[in-house]
Amino acid sequence: MRSKTQSSPINFKLIVFCIFFLSIFLLVLWSNLSSSQSNSTPTPRTHLSSSNSTISETDQDQEQELEQEQESATTLTTPTCPPLPLTCTKTPPSLANALVHYVTTNITPQQTLSEISISLKVLQKKSPCNFLVFGLGHDSLMWASLNHGGRTVFLEEDKSWIEQIKQKQPMLESYHVSYDTKVHQADGLMEKGTGDEECRIVSDPRSSSCQLALKSFPSDVYDTEWDLIMVDAPTGYHDEAPGRMTAIYTAGLMARNKESGETDVFVHDVDRVVEDKFSKAFLCEGYLVEQEGRLRHFIIPSHRTRLGRPFCP
Repeated sequence: MRSKTQSSPINFKLIVFCIFFLSIFLLVLWSNLSSSQSNSTPTPRTHLSSSNSTISETDQDQEQELEQEQESATTLTTPTCPPLPLTCTKTPPSLANALVHYVTTNITPQQTLSEISISLKVLQKKSPCNFLVFGLGHDSLMWASLNHGGRTVFLEEDKSWIEQIKQKQPMLESYHVSYDTKVHQADGLMEKGTGDEECRIVSDPRSSSCQLALKSFPSDVYDTEWDLIMVDAPTGYHDEAPGRMTAIYTAGLMARNKESGETDVFVHDVDRVVEDKFSKAFLCEGYLVEQEGRLRHFIIPSHRTRLGRPFCP
């Protein structure tokens, strides 16, 4: 009985050890099986990783686009200031000379402030441009300065006066011109001008048959397309003075003969008979746009762009 009792504990221990090792074996086997299955089916995990990567890249692109839109919106809504110039702009010599001249002289221009303002308004719109002025006077430097950057030409009847002005203002471009008329001839010239059909033909003054057309100017004066013409000469306040009959007619003819566009023509001293009648007759009341004091402003269109246009509208 004792021997049987002694063998029982040994068998029990053996059974327990067997069960323990079997459990460990099964655990290891299951782990290996799971690892092999995991290694043998990598596609889903790779696919998921690729999908996550794609989603991540898409998110990054969207974030970059959003940032760019925000930067663009900021650029559009945020005002930018232009860089400050590194150098100062000097006053042009013509303007500086004009300032000094008019500050240091007691002689005032022939036109009033309100009259000058009419021409100034046009110059502010058209300059730099070609500006022809009949007469060289105390306001010549002003006209040249107001047309800064353009070309301003003065036509003067008095040679000695041209020399005096050149000594003081050599930068002014002026030419001597001659007139063969007198104020006391105005009535006869008006009759011929309105009655002679040749005076209604628009052509180059040099080839015109009208007695009122001036032909003695420098060639460059006729060849230039003038944007503004100011008739403030020649002398016309007494009977033996040349008068402005031919100057007014020729200014109108040059404006009509322009290649294209319009010419602003100004006539000063229209309180006098000659300036009043001749400007209305040959620059035409239909082209008159305004008058201030003794100054009249006409806008004359080119007659070459529309053949058959009447001399006066």
